[in-house]
Amino acid sequence: MAERLTHDGVLIVGAGLAGLSAALAAAPRKALVLTDAPLNQGCSSAWAQGGMAAALSDGDTPESHAADTVAAGAGLVDAGMARLLTQEGPAAVRALADLGAPFDRTKDGAFAQSLEAAHSRARVARVKGDQAGAEIMHAVLAAVLAAPHIEVRSGHRLRGLLQDAEGRVRGVIAERSDDFGGGLVEIAAPAVILATGGIGGLYAVTTTPAELKGEGLGLAALAGAVLGDPEFVQFHPTAIDIGGDPAPLATEALRGEGAVLVDAGGERFMGRYHRDAELAPRDVVARAIHAEREAGRGAFLDARAAVGEAFPHEFPAVFAACLAGGVDPRVEPIPVAPACHYHMGGIATDAEGRTSLAGLFAAGECASTGVHGANRLASNSLLEAAVFGARAGRAAAAEAPPPPARLVRLVAPELPGEALQALRQAMSRDAGVVRDAAGLTRLLDAIDTLEAGHGRAAPLVAARLVAAGALARQESRGGHFRADFPAAGAEPRRSFVRWADLAPAAWKHAAE
Repeated sequence: MAERLTHDGVLIVGAGLAGLSAALAAAPRKALVLTDAPLNQGCSSAWAQGGMAAALSDGDTPESHAADTVAAGAGLVDAGMARLLTQEGPAAVRALADLGAPFDRTKDGAFAQSLEAAHSRARVARVKGDQAGAEIMHAVLAAVLAAPHIEVRSGHRLRGLLQDAEGRVRGVIAERSDDFGGGLVEIAAPAVILATGGIGGLYAVTTTPAELKGEGLGLAALAGAVLGDPEFVQFHPTAIDIGGDPAPLATEALRGEGAVLVDAGGERFMGRYHRDAELAPRDVVARAIHAEREAGRGAFLDARAAVGEAFPHEFPAVFAACLAGGVDPRVEPIPVAPACHYHMGGIATDAEGRTSLAGLFAAGECASTGVHGANRLASNSLLEAAVFGARAGRAAAAEAPPPPARLVRLVAPELPGEALQALRQAMSRDAGVVRDAAGLTRLLDAIDTLEAGHGRAAPLVAARLVAAGALARQESRGGHFRADFPAAGAEPRRSFVRWADLAPAAWKHAAE
């Protein structure tokens, strides 16, 4: 029998930027943050290199930023949510600076901003070239640890949800590490915010922490939440191809500074794929690199002229990763390959982070707010985490305690390591940069086999959502490219599904 605790406040699962922003915004209501990994580990926020996009300079406007966001999203961005994000974006960046995030500054004290792909102007506020995520998280974490209304418990991994008979989410079930006594603990609370990150750990090649396996998404699906756009996965074009797991990232800011993509013979190739060449939208660049590698020509990021000897102090994280893999980017091109980087889909929410289930909120990458559409605009992810994380925190803090009720436990089985590795290989092979019906059907068969052997584990649920959504979407749009349906459909449409609406066995045939 699991221990039962009650928290009179906001219960947050995840300690990335979205979760910690929610905790800070919940004041003066108490906030309890649960995280499996030690603080500042196991979250994508701390790994983000590029920075935060916001209209901070003279001549730039939130409207222009919103227009770029909508354009990058290939017809599926919720324009109202994009306007909200970009209007609140500058204040969010300034608030983080006030907490101590050391954004790079110009000589006159303004934010130094970089140009990244699909932005119409330089608007990405950065920190030490490629240190934005780590430095922002250090500042936010210091504020969280100093806040009297916030308690953080590490060593607590999400295993399930508590619901009442009406489906309202009443709390979570967490597994404590041995350092914290071990075993399962049930924590009831008036409001739960899932800030559990993305799905990179479902792929064999990813730029995100391997711990992020879509478990929050999977559990919310099993609980009955509406899910948005699960098929849309963004593959970063320039993971450093040195065999790392996760793969280190060569930030897009390098291309903004003038680095170029070349094949093994040193010839530039992006001009054949898009008029904006290296600064084309991420999905275009990822497919171009994929095609060059499949053709045997290879793909390399050449930053020798653009950065050269400035690498150690301009882009220290990239420089260190390259050297660790035996590559000196000052004197040789960096081998690159596409890698799973961001999940545009997730648990569908409104502007306050509310999901379709009473008592359950979501924020950050596990949420689907509609601001990313089919293809996230570069450096909008940290911004979304800060803006919508804070919104979710304020809304959850306003939730009144529900009346007492009998609670039902929803706990998913574990997925053993060997089975997880098989899933990761299958996802990279069949739900990667280029997809088709044969591969997606093969992937769903593999998920069926894994589920038959290990039960409906949350990572398998998340993987099935991606695969089934990709099979059902018979078009190519944004980050979702179907080799058998290479054109975009006539009418852009978002995907909204519930687990119960589409029985898993039927999903394989949804497109037939």
